[in-house]
Amino acid sequence: MGIARSALVVLAVGAVVTLVVVGVRALIGSSGSQPERPSTAGSTVVRASEGRAPTVRFECVAEVCPTVTVRVPGGDVLHHREMSGGEEVSYFEPELDVVLGDAGTVRVTENGSPRAPGEQGAREAFTARGPGG
Repeated sequence: MGIARSALVVLAVGAVVTLVVVGVRALIGSSGSQPERPSTAGSTVVRASEGRAPTVRFECVAEVCPTVTVRVPGGDVLHHREMSGGEEVSYFEPELDVVLGDAGTVRVTENGSPRAPGEQGAREAFTARGPGG
């Protein structure tokens, strides 16, 4: 009976250690794998070292702006959510696919130049390319 009890204790300790190792690896992997993206009202990523305008910049000009989606073509989704009034976000990737749930609620700037405002209530999709893209 003593050997069986010892074996059970060893297995239980091994299971706990395995769970701790897997948990720590998951935390380390999730904290370092995502690029920093602005997500609070009034925040804008400005990279002074680059000395250039963002490929695309959004500013919510309504109380709430319906879903704004930004993704790298064939790749990661960088932004997919509603925005709050006054919230700003900027992206510097060479090419981005954009979908605005309500184009009339978002002020868009491409490469430092304002984009023509969209119609209130209309969905709009476009591709933004950085300089030289």
